[in-house]
Amino acid sequence: MFRLSILLLAGLSFGLSSNHLTWAGTFSQIGSSRWVKVSKIYDGDTFKTRDGEKVRLLGINTPEIAHASKPGEALGQKARKHLKSLIKGKLVRLVFDREKRDIYSRSLAHVYLRDGRWINALMVEAGLAHVYTFAPNFRYAGKLLEYEKAARLKRSGIWEKSRFRVVEKAMVAPSMIGQFRLVRGEITYVEKNGWKIKMGRLMVTIPRAYREWFKSPPKLKVGQQIVVRGKIRVSQKERLYLALHSPYDLEIME
Repeated sequence: MFRLSILLLAGLSFGLSSNHLTWAGTFSQIGSSRWVKVSKIYDGDTFKTRDGEKVRLLGINTPEIAHASKPGEALGQKARKHLKSLIKGKLVRLVFDREKRDIYSRSLAHVYLRDGRWINALMVEAGLAHVYTFAPNFRYAGKLLEYEKAARLKRSGIWEKSRFRVVEKAMVAPSMIGQFRLVRGEITYVEKNGWKIKMGRLMVTIPRAYREWFKSPPKLKVGQQIVVRGKIRVSQKERLYLALHSPYDLEIME
């Protein structure tokens, strides 16, 4: 018990260590975190604890590994091996956001090593994951995006692969339907109410169900350069579109 108390207090440090974000805690947040022992790594963003709990790294997504008849994606196995090298057999701290479980009963958590290193950010920094947020779990999404932008600039890991690298608006094609993509380009149309824009042939919408997270329509105008993220889909009118689920799915280029 004494040793655990020391670990908890040690986890309250704040700062940057070797350019890796470390946990900034408060006494009010200790109730939303706990320590677990990692026993098995499923893929680059999911693992099992010694007690049988399945944990999904919050705010990120890594390439898929092969499942049954479904082939794996580029760097899926590399992401799995990297996560394994970081946490397999180790004691880690799970820090939770507003919703602690997903529809698959997996615990959703930011994961920290005893020395304070933030595993979610390390996976993004290595170019083995992209930011992937779902309401209402937005804690630290902004920080994760900073790591992603740096990895994108370096073309690290997935960002040098055609499947994942940022695609220009003119290159969006029906073959991408169903894929999560980052699309970059100039705004060519803004609907009067501000909830819908166009980037060439791609319609970008903010569905009514997600508007509460934006509070008000984004202040966008024709000619602005932006990057949007989400799944490419096709409408009933056979038009390609992408829906934004949170403000973190929209990046305004400076």
